[in-house]
Amino acid sequence: MTAWISSLFLLAALAGCLYALLAAVLVGRFVGRAAPSLPGEATRPSVTILKPLCGPEPDLYENLESFCRQDYAGPVQIVFGVQSAADAAIAVVHRLQAAHPSSRIDLVIDASQHGSNRKVSNLINMSALIAHETVVLADSDMSVRPDYLERIVAELSRPGVTGVTCLYHGVPAERGLCAQLSALAIDVQFVPNVLVGTSFGLANPCFGSTIAMTRASLERIGGFRAFKDDLADDYMIGEALRRDGGRVAIPSFTIGHACVDTELSGLWRHELRWNRTIRNVDPKGYAGSFVTHAFPLALIAALLPGAGTGALAVAALALACRILLCLRIERAFGLPPHAYWLLPIRDMLSFINFTWSFVSGAVTWKGHDYRVVADGTLIPEHGLGRESRATSV
Repeated sequence: MTAWISSLFLLAALAGCLYALLAAVLVGRFVGRAAPSLPGEATRPSVTILKPLCGPEPDLYENLESFCRQDYAGPVQIVFGVQSAADAAIAVVHRLQAAHPSSRIDLVIDASQHGSNRKVSNLINMSALIAHETVVLADSDMSVRPDYLERIVAELSRPGVTGVTCLYHGVPAERGLCAQLSALAIDVQFVPNVLVGTSFGLANPCFGSTIAMTRASLERIGGFRAFKDDLADDYMIGEALRRDGGRVAIPSFTIGHACVDTELSGLWRHELRWNRTIRNVDPKGYAGSFVTHAFPLALIAALLPGAGTGALAVAALALACRILLCLRIERAFGLPPHAYWLLPIRDMLSFINFTWSFVSGAVTWKGHDYRVVADGTLIPEHGLGRESRATSV
C-alpha cells in the first residue's frame, strides 16, 4: 500500500518537474513578444492614477514616488486615499506634494465604509476626484520604472483591449529571511503559474499591481461599488472588463512588489489569504496546482517505507528544475539573484500553506478578520462602522 502511494507522489513530482521546465520556456516567449508603442507625436490620453493607502509601510515614499517620476507626455493626476485622519501615510503624501509641486497630487481622507472590502471602500471614496479619461489603479507596495505609464497606455490603446494588468516580481524590503522567502514565492511560483495558465487559456488573471481602463469602461462595469464585498476585487474587476467586450492584456514586463514581512506569522497570513483568494476564484485550477509542488511531493515519497533511493533522486531533480526556473526568470526580467539555498525551505512552506488553505475560509487582511464564503464574498468577523467624514486635500 505504501509503495503504491509513494509511486503516486513520485509521478506527481515528475509532472511538477516537467511543469517547471515548461514554465522556463514560456518565460522566454513572454518577454520576447513585440511591445506596442504610441506614435511619437501623438497626443497622450490624460491619466488618473489611484493609490489606496493604509498605514505606514517600509519604502512607502520610494514606492509612491516612482509613480511621480513618469516619462509621460500627457496630463497625469495622482489620487491618494486613506480612511483615517490619523493614518501615518498622510505624512508621506504631504512629502510627495512638497517634492513635486508641479504635479497634480490629491489626497482624500474619508472614513466612509461601503462594504466589507476596505480597499474598495477607499477607492469608492477616491473616485469622486477622478479627472481624466484613463484610470490606473495600483497597490501602494508597487514600484515602477519611468516608462511604466507610457507602456501601460500603449497596451490599453490596442484594439480589443478593455483593461491592462501587470505581472510583478518580489523586492525584499530588507535582507531578512521572511522578506526573501516572500520574494521567492512571487518570482518562482506566482510568475510561472500565471505564464503557464495564460499561455494555455487556463487562467484569466487581473492583479492589484495594476489595473488600467478607460473612465467610460469603469462607469459601464458599475464603478467600484460593484466590488465592495469581494475578496478578489482585482479579479472581479478584470472579469467585468472582459464582459465589457474586450480582453485584459498583460504587458511583457514586471513591476516591483515590496516584500515587507519580517516575521514568519505575517508571511504565513499573507500567503494564506492569497491562496484562499485563488482557491475561490479558480477552485479546479488551484487543486490542480498540487503537482507544481514537486520537491515536497518527492520528499514525502522518499519518507514512506520502501520508497528506495529513486525518490531521493527525484527530489534532487525537482530542486534542480526549480533552480533552473529561478535563473531563467531572473535573467528574463533583469532581477538580482536569489539565495538559492532557500528554495527547499520555500517549497516546503508553500506546500504546507497550500494544504492548509483547504481547511477553512478565514483570512486576515490589514489587521481585520474575515470569513470567505463560497462565492468569494468577505464576511467580517466583527461589524464594520459606517462613518462618513470626508476631506479632500
